[in-house]
Parts: sequence; C-alpha cells; structure tokens
Amino acid sequence: MRIFSLFISFLLSASVFAQAYPSKPIRYIVPFPPGGSSDLIARAIAPKMSERLGQPIVVENRPGAGGMLGVDVVAKAEPDGYIIGLAAAGALSSNVHLYPKMPFHPEKDLAPISNLAMIPFFLVAHPSQASSLKELIEQAKAKPGALSYGHGGQGSTMHLAGELLNMLAKVNVQSVPYKGSAPVSSDVLGGQIPFGVVDVPSAISNVRAGKLRALAVTSRQRIAAAPDVPTFEEAGVPGYEAVGWFGSVAPAGTPREIIQRLNLETRNALALPDVRERVIAAGTEPATTTPEEFAAYIREETKKWGEVVRAGGIKLQ
Repeated sequence: MRIFSLFISFLLSASVFAQAYPSKPIRYIVPFPPGGSSDLIARAIAPKMSERLGQPIVVENRPGAGGMLGVDVVAKAEPDGYIIGLAAAGALSSNVHLYPKMPFHPEKDLAPISNLAMIPFFLVAHPSQASSLKELIEQAKAKPGALSYGHGGQGSTMHLAGELLNMLAKVNVQSVPYKGSAPVSSDVLGGQIPFGVVDVPSAISNVRAGKLRALAVTSRQRIAAAPDVPTFEEAGVPGYEAVGWFGSVAPAGTPREIIQRLNLETRNALALPDVRERVIAAGTEPATTTPEEFAAYIREETKKWGEVVRAGGIKLQ
C-alpha cells in the first residue's frame, strides 16, 4: 500500500512539475558555429517559442567533434527540460557506424522532440558530362571506377548520398572528399571533377544560369527552389532518399509532458510564415514531426546508413 501511495505521489509531483514548466530560462545548445543553417533556424524559432513559453530560450553555440560535442552536453544534462539542443543527422544516425566510439548513445541518452528541417542535395555535373542520371549510371556500368564525384567531407551525408547511389544502382563511382560544398561546386564548374554531391545553396545560381547541370535532387520530393530538377526516384533509382536533417532533442528521461510542450511550441514556431521564409532562405526545407515520428525516423536513418557504410567500407577515426 505504501509503495502504491509513493507511486501516486510521484505521478502527481511529476504532473505539477510539468504544469509549472518552464519556470526559468531554457538553454538551447547548437553544436555548430554561428552563421550556419542550423544556427540560423535555432535563432529563428527561439524567440517565437519564448513568447509562448513565457521564459527566454538562450541559444548557445558549442561546436566541435563534427557536432557531437554540443549534443553530448545535452545527453549528460539533467532531464528537466532546461537544457535542450539541436542535433544533426550524423550525431543521431550515421556516426554510430562511422566512429569506433561515441561519447553518447543517440537512442539511449537522448529524447527526440521534433525534426526541424531537411537539407536536400544536388547531384551536379559539368555541362560536358552526362546529361541525365540514367546516362551517368550507364557510363559507370560501362567503365567501373572510371568516374568520380566530389563531396563535402569523408563520412558527411553528401558522401553517404553518393555511396547510396553506388549501392542502389550497383555502380562504382569513386568518391573524392573536399572541405565543404562550395569547393566541390567550384571544381565541377571548372571541369576539375565531373560530378559532385553538393548542398543546394552552393550550386543553385549556377544551375539556374546553365553553368552546372543538376541531374537530380536527393530528397523524396522535388524542391521549391528547383522544381524542374527530378528526384533520384524519378530519374531511375527507386527507393533513393538522402538528405541532411536536424532536429531538437532533450536528455533521455525528460518527462513526456515537457517533451510534448516543447514539440507543440517548436511546430507552432516553424509554422509561422516569417520563420518559414528564413528557414527556406537558409537552404533548408521545414519538416516538423511528433516526438514519436522523429524517433522512428532516426531509427530508419540509422539502419539505412549502417547498410551504406558497410557496403562502401567507410571508416573514420
């Protein structure tokens, strides 16, 4: 009987705590430097969420270790809703397959709040190269290993996007790592490398000018910035999707009522027209979810990228 009474008291106290939340400022950890797309989105939604929550949300940049340092701060915080953070696809899904050891376990140590946005990529070609994805695949099958593509860094989502093409199309296009998308776009434009997987902002102006050819976009649907560019599936690779993405997370064990409240205010903020405009201007597409949907998406992405990493023999130290 005493145990039952203690259990009821715990539930009541948790309910009262959640109803009083928040009673002080919330720290929102962004694991990347200021100025990037993820930082811009965090700073776009934080004031709107603050207005509805009645407490300041202080955005704090904690870059390092490819985005894992800041996420580790969240994973090790008290699960009371006063330290939450932004986490990207690498830290939440692919990195568990790329690194021999991580400072946290994405599924065990973090509670998903909502996805925030996705980052589609282009597969671009110099105009002298293949005029379609179908033609690229035909050339790659005719001469295995003869073609190459540039990408924004070893183990990056852009790298994995190219390896997913290799796996699904059963081809062998060699990967060439660069330090970011901009130099890849520049080298494809200059003819130093025939193809590249790049983020949309780094290539869109040259694609529109006809100086680069976008063979396909890596998202499941066409994007508003380039409605004439087909998806990989439309271009002949069924089941293909490879996008960057990031969302909000809290420490594991954060009360469900708090997770739900943060999810509600996140979605409300991203639904505002001025916020959506800022998100799209940052080269991303708004994509909110329920906490359950975000958790399921993380599991799906973790499984998919594990298969790609193994198929491509990709390793990081």
